[in-house]
Order: sequence, then C-alpha cells, then structure tokens
Amino acid sequence: MKCLTIIIHTDDQQELTNQLRTIGQVQGFTMNHVEGHGIEPEQDSFLSARDSVVGAIPRVRADIVLQDSDLDVVLNTLRNARASGQMKGAYYWVTAVEQDGHL
Repeated sequence: MKCLTIIIHTDDQQELTNQLRTIGQVQGFTMNHVEGHGIEPEQDSFLSARDSVVGAIPRVRADIVLQDSDLDVVLNTLRNARASGQMKGAYYWVTAVEQDGHL
C-alpha cells in the first residue's frame, strides 16, 4: 500500500476534494491545514500580500491511502484535471504504508 500526500494552497481545497471524490480508487482521504515555508518564486500565483508579510503560505495537506496498483490511476487522473484547468498545481510525494486498519 502507498500513502499519496498532496500539498495545495487553501484556496484550492474544494477543487481537490471534488476531484478526489470522483476517483473510484479513492476510498477516503484526510485533510489538514498546514503552513508552507520556503523561498517562493515571484511568479507564484498563490502568493498574496498577506502571505508575503506573514512569511508563511496557508496550505492544505491531503493524505490518501491507496493500493499500489491504484496509485498511477489516481496520479494520472489528477494530472489530467490539472492539464484541463479543473485543478490548480499541487506538490505531492508517495510513501510506503506497512499496515493500516481500524482500532
């Protein structure tokens, strides 16, 4: 199993949520509000005057646990949504999940 983690600007939370809900391989996901810190390029369309003053960019982190075989389907669906303008850019990474379950 894999955990797909996606970081997006808070303004795009609903767009990502809508996309994830349309993908059959996604059984559920968790979202958390986080802050982005780092050197941001000036052309970053997400950067507002508030973000520049505060020094942190409000972001949302989505964690999605997937079967190994579903990862590429989900990533390709999100890439296609980005290419067609249905979703803005996001940063992601994938980690291995050794176990999952309910307690």
